[in-house]
Amino acid sequence: MIPAVDRNPTVLVGLDFGKPYYLEDLEEARELISSAGARVAAVVGGKRAKPDAATYAGKGKVDEILDAVQEHGVQLVIFNHRLSPIQIRNLQQVLGVRVMDRTDLILDIFAQRARSHEGKLQVELAQLQHLMTRLVRGWTHLERQRGGIGVRGGPGETQLEIDRRLIGDRVKMVKERLRKVARQHDTQRNARRRNSTFSVSIVGYTNAGKSTLFNRLTRAQTYVADQLFATLDTTTRKVFLGDDCSVTLSDTVGFIRELPHTLVAAFRATLEETIEADLLLHVVDASHPRRAQQIEDVNAVLAEIGASRIPQIVVYNKIDLIPASSALDTGVGRDEYGKIKYLRVSALNGLGMEQVRAAVREFVDAPSPGIGAAASSM
Repeated sequence: MIPAVDRNPTVLVGLDFGKPYYLEDLEEARELISSAGARVAAVVGGKRAKPDAATYAGKGKVDEILDAVQEHGVQLVIFNHRLSPIQIRNLQQVLGVRVMDRTDLILDIFAQRARSHEGKLQVELAQLQHLMTRLVRGWTHLERQRGGIGVRGGPGETQLEIDRRLIGDRVKMVKERLRKVARQHDTQRNARRRNSTFSVSIVGYTNAGKSTLFNRLTRAQTYVADQLFATLDTTTRKVFLGDDCSVTLSDTVGFIRELPHTLVAAFRATLEETIEADLLLHVVDASHPRRAQQIEDVNAVLAEIGASRIPQIVVYNKIDLIPASSALDTGVGRDEYGKIKYLRVSALNGLGMEQVRAAVREFVDAPSPGIGAAASSM
């Protein structure tokens, strides 16, 4: 398993390959590092036409990273990119410190935030599967991480083969435990189907305000914090909409750009609540400059888990943070057919909550596949 990020200072590396929102990506990386409990002592940036095959950053930039490492006395360098196992090994040999990429960082945050038994199993599975991709000849860090396992291989068995076998055995055991959990979830969902309970799932980019909206609608006390991936475990509550009408509302894990595929696969049991939902409330941070891109990122993950065809209503949250000069009123946006397209709310202040309830009730009373096109602008 990948060891947790400590609170020592780190060097953040983010290179510009000509894609839009480069500065916003760096800021998001800062938030991820802060969420992991570390802090950024220095940022090394710069433009490149393409990644370097050996070190991703190239010799000149690696020298610059080394200078920052020595100047600030850091023991950890984090790349806001996906690195290959060879690139990480080469960088660690040159820099003399631990190197993590974006996937490592996100997995580390999930490992710290997992609370339930199921959540811990899902994170462990994702870490093990990711670690399998990191096994390369000459890779020696596993010997330090395994500690006292003390299992020796048979005659002629290399260290690499031992590592693969040990991890493979653990993966099988974790998967079997998760299958048992999945069967329990299936039993619960089947019971709701027999009772004809309409299900709604809240989805969205991490830190968009999903849990705050969930608490407002259900009067629950789900943990809320202004940080990325504050909550991981799915929470489901019943919401009464009046006139003997009720729905089950689920708060799910937040998504993010380049969410590791190992996490998506490991959290499939949790995300089943999304896949099986009758309606999605897609929460968007209306104040974020990249809200349109974040909508696309969330929809990409929904497509990956097989939930792209589920009707969704876009809920533009945090309108209280929009400058007064461009402030938006709460309200309901509809398309030319009169079907709900989006809502504008502030879950923190409770603005627009009745519109959300009314919109869900309208969908329950007259379900239509037409409600679902995710808006990219307000």
